[in-house]
Amino acid sequence: MAAGPRRDTRGIVDAPDLFAHVRFRRREPAAALRPYLEHYWLIDWDLTEPYAAHVVPHPSVNLVLQRYEDGDSPRERSGYAEVAGVDPGLFTRKLAGRGRVCGVQFRPGGFRPFTPGRPVSDWTGVRADAAEVLRLPPPVDAVLGPDDEDARVAALDAFLLALEPRPDPRATLAMAVVDRVRTDRTVLRVEALARDAGLSARSLQRLFSAYVGVGPKWVSSATASTRRWRPPHPGRPSTGRGSRRTSATATRPTSSGTSPRRWACPRRRSPRTEPARTHTRAPRRTPAKSLAGRPAPVAS
Repeated sequence: MAAGPRRDTRGIVDAPDLFAHVRFRRREPAAALRPYLEHYWLIDWDLTEPYAAHVVPHPSVNLVLQRYEDGDSPRERSGYAEVAGVDPGLFTRKLAGRGRVCGVQFRPGGFRPFTPGRPVSDWTGVRADAAEVLRLPPPVDAVLGPDDEDARVAALDAFLLALEPRPDPRATLAMAVVDRVRTDRTVLRVEALARDAGLSARSLQRLFSAYVGVGPKWVSSATASTRRWRPPHPGRPSTGRGSRRTSATATRPTSSGTSPRRWACPRRRSPRTEPARTHTRAPRRTPAKSLAGRPAPVAS
């Protein structure tokens, strides 16, 4: 029996405040889609004051169908669909008036069977028109129109099944390796993870670039940071990327990604109170790569 979509609030910044402003639900996809998808997520709101929602980075691609009745453009008011690649920074979206979003969160590694012709890293840090990414244009009106959420889920199921994702052994391997990184706290080294998967470290990096969009080290850091995220120190500028769209060549991280630790746990630095040292140190030997930059448990 399926366990159903998860009910925790990992990755949502100040979840109680979000739930006080919007109606948020997760729904399970059709059985044939569950090998590739985490869940559907549905949000409706009717606000008298603008509200900003924040989400911590997660190694998943999302298909997002959205409509903003008070939007600035005809496209926002009529509704549109985007493919949102793995976002390397804190994602922020400002909500106002009335609106509705229906999202599809793919499992890390599960998006590639729907777009077999391109590596998932092509979409990292990018929000692209879904009609230009997928073989068929998403049925925006059929998904966003009904007030009955069962009808919305059925429309999403029908559309994704029509894309005919094909079983891909490498996608299955990528999903399995990501699941291990996210759940096994004994996994600390890229080399050990690759060896257990029957790959070289270089082949594992290539697998993650093609099927996940970021490297195993980034996945480990993002997973750990999701658990211990805290807002930046007051006065420190936010590193959130907001809802702006970026080109495929702008600020895209490398295949290993930019470690979320750099913004998730900002450190306070004391001003230097002694003269800078003038002597040079002998070069240090570089240790073997760690999944999280330094040995650290991987959050579930």
